Amino acid sequence: MAITYREINEGDNQELAELIRTVLREFKVDKPGTVYTDPTTDHLSEVFKAEKSAYWIAEEEGKIIGGCGIYPTSGLPEGCAELVKLYTSAAARGRGIGKMLMQKSISSAQQFGYHQIYLESFPELSTAVAMYEKAGFKKLSAPLGQSGHFACNVWMLLIL
Repeated sequence: MAITYREINEGDNQELAELIRTVLREFKVDKPGTVYTDPTTDHLSEVFKAEKSAYWIAEEEGKIIGGCGIYPTSGLPEGCAELVKLYTSAAARGRGIGKMLMQKSISSAQQFGYHQIYLESFPELSTAVAMYEKAGFKKLSAPLGQSGHFACNVWMLLIL
């Protein structure tokens, strides 16, 4: 089946929020201080109207199977954006879809002129953390910026 990659639109909000929360429940990180309880998760198309932000959707047969974005999170150093909300459905994993979404987001960051990309994650998402490391992200000892996702305990930075 062909995978289509495109930017988010308003019609994606509900299906995308459901995918994100399903993945967080699957990995048992569906708790306060994550996007699970973040009210913006239900309105991501509006969130990504922010300047120098982008959110990529992976779609197969009209169904959203993944997403990932780049966002100018408050409090990050000058020239730094956050890689956010990289989630793929269970059926999409192991097919390179997450990697492609991450690469599209990194390319967007470069086009926007960012020099660094920060992300927050969890040890429970070990496959994703390994993918980030392979892409050149390095672990940090403390969080950057003000994402509001205080439950995250893996912080990483990529120098572009």
